[in-house]
Amino acid sequence: MILRADHVAGAAFVIFGVTVIALSGDLPTGQLSMPGSGFLPKIVSVLTIMFGAALMLRARESAPFAELGWSDGAHALAVTGITATGILLYTVLGFIATLILMIMALLIIIERRNPFRAAAYAAGVVLATYAAFSFILKTPLPGGIFGP
Repeated sequence: MILRADHVAGAAFVIFGVTVIALSGDLPTGQLSMPGSGFLPKIVSVLTIMFGAALMLRARESAPFAELGWSDGAHALAVTGITATGILLYTVLGFIATLILMIMALLIIIERRNPFRAAAYAAGVVLATYAAFSFILKTPLPGGIFGP
């Protein structure tokens, strides 16, 4: 049997789904009429596992894994590094500052966009998201350097 790209990707999705289920196992699922905090992670994880398994079953249509090029590895590593930095700074700087800086870094460093347009776009997206979560959904987000 030839190991193909979709075998590896599908297996990664299955492993990720199982890991999320294991980590969210202590969250209450609730009921369909009143779902708990563990309801969505479990549904998304089950779907991730199912789609990963489907990807593995249809893997014969993808390229062999050994023939894949890794020329985009530096790009992927940079995106992963910026995202990991954002995760580490999230509780310290808060939602607004961290996400604006992260989106700006992704747009300026990775995508090589105009810094002023990147800043305007990042601020608009983050402030709209913050307003939706804070005022419409009534979900508290970390304030960080901007307060509680």
